[in-house]
Amino acid sequence: MILVVGDIIVDEFVMGDVSRISPEAPVPVVHVDSIERRLGGSANVVRNLHAVDAHSAMFGLIGDDEPGRWVMQQLGEMDSESAGVVVKKNNRPTAIKTRVIARHQQVVRYDREWIQPASEESRKAIIGRVQASLGNADAVILSDYGKGVLSPDTMRELMPLLAGHIVCIDPKPVHTDSYRGATAITPNLSEAAAMSGMAAVNEDAHVEQMARKLYEQLQLTYVLITRSEKGMTLFDGGVCHHIPTAARDVFDVTGAGDTVIAVFTACLARGDDALTAAKNANLAAGVVVGKVGTATATWAEINAHL
Repeated sequence: MILVVGDIIVDEFVMGDVSRISPEAPVPVVHVDSIERRLGGSANVVRNLHAVDAHSAMFGLIGDDEPGRWVMQQLGEMDSESAGVVVKKNNRPTAIKTRVIARHQQVVRYDREWIQPASEESRKAIIGRVQASLGNADAVILSDYGKGVLSPDTMRELMPLLAGHIVCIDPKPVHTDSYRGATAITPNLSEAAAMSGMAAVNEDAHVEQMARKLYEQLQLTYVLITRSEKGMTLFDGGVCHHIPTAARDVFDVTGAGDTVIAVFTACLARGDDALTAAKNANLAAGVVVGKVGTATATWAEINAHL
């Protein structure tokens, strides 16, 4: 089982078409055809694990509201363990990100969320539930969207408990120091630049320097940097592997980082070496960016993308 700890988000997609500009302001008028919801943030990591047949357990915060109940229903339908999800009954709502999309292009995004560190009560509850589940854990994913679940205080208590486990982190640069001692981090280029204090130059030699710096600074086993059209770079402490992109068509990059960390960790958990895991994650990312909205890749799709 893979434990997923982090910020639960509901991704909402308002799909439609644009044929005119509003007479009220210089903005497009979107004629809405459909509205869809999908699990986002750390919950999208769970969704991606489910797509590659990896059993998971979710740990995070939701509000005592209809979107939160929808999240729990979706987790149940995937047979993901949800006892680690803490329901807040105060004014903290379930986070929702709404994207308005017309003709495969995002017109606007608006967010409804509470960006504050989790309360002491919630923090302790999440940490306690993670600790109680570690005996069944093959790996742990920390999915940090900066919404308050993986605060520095939480990470200070959580990381020592995870010693001896595979721990892969999708990071937020503002929390860089909290990730010391993890198995792997999976930043994108801009995140890696911010975390290393280097420029975001997407050239092999420069990215290798960033990876080496983060590897040493945070005492990691692996650094996997995603590089958009240039694929990925994996550093294992000795060799730097540059993996070309597997994307054929790019419609939407929403949630691609969730796919990467889910597939990479699932492969490590089943005993694959890091390079094989990274190559599979790269193929999976190539699949999901060819879909609109928060998406997943199955093993059949990954293998067909070779």
